[in-house]
This record gives sequence, C-alpha cells and structure tokens, in this order.
Amino acid sequence: MPHRIVILASGSGTLAQSIIDADSLDIDIVAIISDQVDASVLARADASGIATAVIPVASSRDAWNLQIIEKVAAYKPDLVVSAGFMRILPPDFVNRFPTINSHPALLPDFPGAHAVRDALAAGVSVTGTTVHWVDDGIDTGPIITQMQVPVLPGDDEASLHERIKKVERGLIVATIALILPSLEPHV
Repeated sequence: MPHRIVILASGSGTLAQSIIDADSLDIDIVAIISDQVDASVLARADASGIATAVIPVASSRDAWNLQIIEKVAAYKPDLVVSAGFMRILPPDFVNRFPTINSHPALLPDFPGAHAVRDALAAGVSVTGTTVHWVDDGIDTGPIITQMQVPVLPGDDEASLHERIKKVERGLIVATIALILPSLEPHV
C-alpha cells in the first residue's frame, strides 16, 4: 500500500515536481497545500491530478494554525513534506504529523529564509542542502540527509541557489525513499 504524502509549498513547485515525477517512490500524493493563492505549484498539482488547497495567512495566525492542522488531518498523511513552504508550522502540527523539510544550506549553518544569501555573505567555499525533520524551531530539527554544493568564483545568490536546487531535488526524493520504510502507512 503506498504511503500517503501531503506536500506543503509556497512557490514555483520545482521541488514538489521532483516528488511528483519520482516513479521510484511508493507514494500517493494526496494533496498539495499552499499558503499562496497564486503559487505555481498549484498548477503543477492540477496538471498531475493532485488535490489542492490554499490556506492563506489572514489576520489571525492562531486561526491559520488550526486551519492547516484540520486540513492536513483530513488527508490522513503518513508523511508531510515541506517543499519550499515559507511558513513556520505550529508545535501542534509537527508533534502530530511526521514532517520533513528541505533547506538550502548545510544545517546547522545558515538557518532561516535567507540561507543562500547568508552563506555568500559568510564567504564559505562550500554550502549545500539539508533534509531534516521539522520541529517547533526554525530549521532546528534532526538532520536526515545532506549534500554539499561548492560556492564557485563569481557566484551570486541566484546562480548558487539554482545549483543548490538541482541537488535538492534529488536529495528530497532519496530522503523520502530512505525514511518510507520507517513510517506506518494509514490503512
């Protein structure tokens, strides 16, 4: 029986697409949820016949927290994958649903929303990508997998981030394959 996966994404959906296209994974992507009504990832989901939902953050963060927990619970996921989802998930969410996140740096270095910019500003010669379990901190959960990406002479934020994304797409699929056997599928 395939594992039930919910993907959370806020942007273009290239990371989500790598999971959608991964024929090697025994998964059923039951939904892609975004916080952005115009996120391109929603069109990718529609094109693949995957259910979508949009839960924008309105005036009350507490209300949003409850909405996302209720929406994800309705899909009964075995795993939630944060794939470019630019929101901090509430403790009640991460304590209820096994959730992984892909981050464009070698954690614990450069947590947060500007990891690539921060790595360049620090002058490192190597950065990379990390897939980690999500806890109630900001990119502080236990590391599952990492891959290095060299910083090349002349790199700017866009060029470095694009090279990281290419590695990230393969790493997220490999990491899901690695952890699936440890997850109890819903029946």
